[in-house]
Amino acid sequence: MAALWLLVSALGRRVTICRSGLELFQGCARCFATSPRRCAKFYRDPVEMVKDIPDGATVMMGGFGLCGIPENLIAALLRTRVKDLKVVSSNVGVEDFGLGLLLATRQVRRIVCSYVGENSLCEKQYLAGELELELTPQGTLAERIRAGGAGVPAFYTPTGYGTLVQEGGAPIRYTPDGHLAVMSQPREVREFHGDHFLLEHAIRADFALVKGWKADRAGNVVFRRSARNFNVPMCKAANVTAVEVEEIVDVGTFPPEDIHVPNIYVDRVIKGPKYEKRIERLTIRKEEGAGALKEEDPRTRIIRRAALEFEDGMYANLGIGIPLLASNFISPHMTVHLHSENGILGLGPFPTEDEVDPDLINAGKQTVTVLPGGSCFASDDSFAMIRGGHLHLTMLGAMQVSKYGDLANWMIPGKKVKGMGGAMDLVSSQKTRVVVTMQHCAKDNTPKIVEKCTMPLTGKRCVDRIITEKAVFDVHRKRGLTLRELWEGLTVDDIRKSTGCDFAVCPNLKPMQQVAP
Repeated sequence: MAALWLLVSALGRRVTICRSGLELFQGCARCFATSPRRCAKFYRDPVEMVKDIPDGATVMMGGFGLCGIPENLIAALLRTRVKDLKVVSSNVGVEDFGLGLLLATRQVRRIVCSYVGENSLCEKQYLAGELELELTPQGTLAERIRAGGAGVPAFYTPTGYGTLVQEGGAPIRYTPDGHLAVMSQPREVREFHGDHFLLEHAIRADFALVKGWKADRAGNVVFRRSARNFNVPMCKAANVTAVEVEEIVDVGTFPPEDIHVPNIYVDRVIKGPKYEKRIERLTIRKEEGAGALKEEDPRTRIIRRAALEFEDGMYANLGIGIPLLASNFISPHMTVHLHSENGILGLGPFPTEDEVDPDLINAGKQTVTVLPGGSCFASDDSFAMIRGGHLHLTMLGAMQVSKYGDLANWMIPGKKVKGMGGAMDLVSSQKTRVVVTMQHCAKDNTPKIVEKCTMPLTGKRCVDRIITEKAVFDVHRKRGLTLRELWEGLTVDDIRKSTGCDFAVCPNLKPMQQVAP
C-alpha cells in the first residue's frame, strides 16, 4: 500500500486518492489512455521523410526481391542524391527497380545482403571494384538484424561452419584490375554439445526504410502475406524507422493481437503516393497436360526419383528447379507441408491468372498460393524454424558434392556471383535430412561428385543423399558414398567413370526407382 501512496504522490491530482488499489489503477488507466501524444510522426512528402539521411549512413531496406520493398522511399532517396550509403537488404532486386535504381546512380558504397541474383549491374560494379559486397547467409542476416533490435550484441549459429563465412577470405571488394582489396574476417568458433558454432555480431542501422500494408494513427503497423519478410525485424533495429504503407486507418481498427509491429518501434509513417508492386517472376499454373515432362529428358528421371523422398506429414523446403518440380508428384493421399524461407508455410500450387498476388511469392520470387491452414511470418521466424531443425527435409541443387557430403552451390570466385541466399542455413541443422538433386556431370562432362570440392562450400559434411539421372548415393559423413540405385542400362563401371571419387556399392543394389506417373 505504501508503494501505491508513493505513486499517488508522483501523479498528483490525476488519480483518485483512496485505499483501493483497484480505484487507483482505474484512475491511471483513464489518464494514460487519453494522452494525445503520438510515438510516430506522419508525413505527406516522401522526400521530406528521408531528407535528413546523411551521406555515409547505414540504411536497412525491407523486402524480399521486389516483394514488400519501400518503393516510394527509395524513389525519394534518388531525389535527395544522398551518397556513400551502406545498405542492408536481403537481396538487391533488379537493375531498373527498387535498390537497383540506387546502384545505377552510384549512391551505394557497400551492400550487406545474402543474394545478388540476376542483378547484373550489381555484379558488374562489384567485380570492377566499384562496390563493396558483404555476402551473409540469409538466416544469419535475419538473426543479426533481430539481435540488433533486441539489444543482443552477438550470438552463436551453426550456419556457415567450414565455409568461407567461418574461415574468412570471402571477397568484399576488388581492385579495378581484379585483385582482392578487402576480404571477410574469420569468425570465432566454439563447440557446444559436440557441434560447432560461429560467433556473429548484431547489426543496427541509422535508418530503416520499411514497407507495410496498413498503419493506424497511433503508428502500429500490419503487413500483408509474404511482404512481412525482412520488414518486421528491420523495424526494430534502427535509430529511426520510417514506414510507408498503402493505407492509414483509425486507432482501434486493428485488434491488439493482430498488430505485427507496435508503435514503439515506429518513428515515421507515410501513405505511399503510388505503388507499382512489380512482380519479378510471374508464374502461372499451367493447364492440365501443358508443359508436361519429357520422359526422355534426364531431368525427368531425377524429378520422379526425388518425389519418392516425400513422406506423409513431412515439413519440407524445396529449392527452385528440380526440387520444386518434384512436388508435382506428391501423392494426393499424402500431406507434405512446404516451407519457403521468405516466410511461408503451406505453399500451394502456382496461381491462376486471377489469383496472382504481388504480396505472395516464394523464395524463388515466383508467384504462389497458400493452402488452407498455411501461414505467413517474418524472415527471422522462418529461419528459426530452419536452424532449429523443425524441417524434416531440405532438397536443393548443387555445383559439387564431395565424397563426405560437403556441398558447393553458391559461388564461382571471380566469375559467378549470386550469393548463398538461405542455402547455408538450410543445410545447417543436424536434425534436417539434406537431399541433393543434380545432373551427374557438368556441361563439360567433368564430374560433379568429387573427392573434394574445389568451389566455395555451402555446408560441410551436410548432405545425406545424392540423386542424379544415373544413380542414387547415400552419404555417410565418415565412411563416404554408397551406391544404392542405378539407372536401367548402366553398370557400376559406368558410374565409376563419371564419378570423381571412389564409392562403396550396396549389396542390395536396386534399379533406380521412379514415382508412378
